[in-house]
Amino acid sequence: MTARERFRCMLPALAALAMYACPASAFERVQAPAPKPEMTEGCPGLIAWNRPRVTPAALSSDQVRITYAGHSTFLIESPKLVRIATDYNDYVKPPVLPDVITMNHAHSSHFTDRPDPGIAHVLRGWSSEFGQPARHDAQIKDVRVRNVPTNIRGYGGDTERHGNSIFIFEMANLCIAHLGHLHHTLTQQQLNEIGRVDVVMVPVDGGATLDIDGMFEVVQALKAPLMIPMHFFSAFTLERFLSRAREKFGVEFSETPSVVVSKTTLPAEPKFLVLPGR
Repeated sequence: MTARERFRCMLPALAALAMYACPASAFERVQAPAPKPEMTEGCPGLIAWNRPRVTPAALSSDQVRITYAGHSTFLIESPKLVRIATDYNDYVKPPVLPDVITMNHAHSSHFTDRPDPGIAHVLRGWSSEFGQPARHDAQIKDVRVRNVPTNIRGYGGDTERHGNSIFIFEMANLCIAHLGHLHHTLTQQQLNEIGRVDVVMVPVDGGATLDIDGMFEVVQALKAPLMIPMHFFSAFTLERFLSRAREKFGVEFSETPSVVVSKTTLPAEPKFLVLPGR
């Protein structure tokens, strides 16, 4: 099955996530229905329900493994097997229990009030003191995790200051940034705080987060060699963004949800790598 066919198969699962783009009044904590048997047979590998896990190969000291779980959640694994899950929530789960989770405040699909008690490090991208920035700078084995706060739109159109954080993960001589639920372009001060970026996870929905023009302004300012789309609700939304991306960047579809990255394997020219959700 090709990558494009996999994305066509993803539509039913992505539709279940589309509710997260609705206003707060439309949110209910519901359990997504299990896929029909014919769906799992026709779309093998789409979601790994009841499938045996393949033990991934060990990483060398200069490698990082990135696995897309879906929506805005990635599992990032360091050479010393520190496992980080981004925008950890009650709906989309990484394939293993992480050591570190980061969360953002925009919608319940980007955080949880009930993280698994086995998770050692819970990093919220917003402060318990409303309107104040969260500040994180933690060293966990071979990983440094820090954040740069940004604002989000409130449900009434107002601004919640510092409700989102761009989390930056430094490991294996790589700098990996997750933009979270970004709602605005970045100031020079924020760009300076972020610093050099090798890999960036980019929300590409073009509406619930930043519009497409603004998001391209952000990625061009960051200058990351490798950009990974996230937070798209359908194959149509993804392709709408990629059609613009192809005007300036390369675009590649991966057959698997995981990619191993190192400094020496970064693309020579900036490109978007599309990972299918698990």
